[in-house]
Amino acid sequence: MLYWLLKKVLLGPLLRVYYRPWAEGVENVPTEGPAILAGNHLTVVDSFFMPLVLDRKVTFWAKSDYFTESGVKGWFKRFFFSRTGNLPVDRSGGRASEQAMRSAERVLREGELLGIYPEGTRSPDGRLYRGKTGVARLALEAKVPVIPVAMIGTAEMQPAGRLIPKRMRPGVRFGKPLDFSRYEGMETDRYVLRSVTDEVMYALMQLSGQEYVDVYAATVKAKHAAERRDRGET
Repeated sequence: MLYWLLKKVLLGPLLRVYYRPWAEGVENVPTEGPAILAGNHLTVVDSFFMPLVLDRKVTFWAKSDYFTESGVKGWFKRFFFSRTGNLPVDRSGGRASEQAMRSAERVLREGELLGIYPEGTRSPDGRLYRGKTGVARLALEAKVPVIPVAMIGTAEMQPAGRLIPKRMRPGVRFGKPLDFSRYEGMETDRYVLRSVTDEVMYALMQLSGQEYVDVYAATVKAKHAAERRDRGET
């Protein structure tokens, strides 16, 4: 209920008028039935503008930290992410990650759209990084198409440290659905999962025009954090 209230009445109209987002390829998103929307991830506002240009609801995977942070800020995050129907995902692996997979599969079985950022975190520098194979496993197990979605210009709108995005026109570009039915029954094969994931990332690279880096974004972020600690920076 809060999702539609924000999208149709409160936040959505304001974003449309003030930022005037543009969209291409919306016809590639089915008007009904399940599909995975796999997007590049540049900044926080990606999760606002991607669903804004669609008539259908998009349920996102969101990192579990958003649901467990303490304090007043943490309460607002928990309220927002839970009340708008997002699914917590624990990226540490094991049973917690498996639970997130099952929740995502339930959304797809119910015929809904599921939004995923295969990079697993926001890009540290605007480039496109190696995708994690969760998107491939979900697509094969749920037998649904993957629609690549490129966010355009959001990194410039909201660079690191900026709370309110600049007044610029962001874009959302939807690619043709990717059909992986040829791999049916092979969802446990790690080579197949990597191949499917790389195909999704290649489509994102073509749509977004980003430079591709065959390294996980989280690895790069961890390296940068370690270098800052070595220099005595916070």
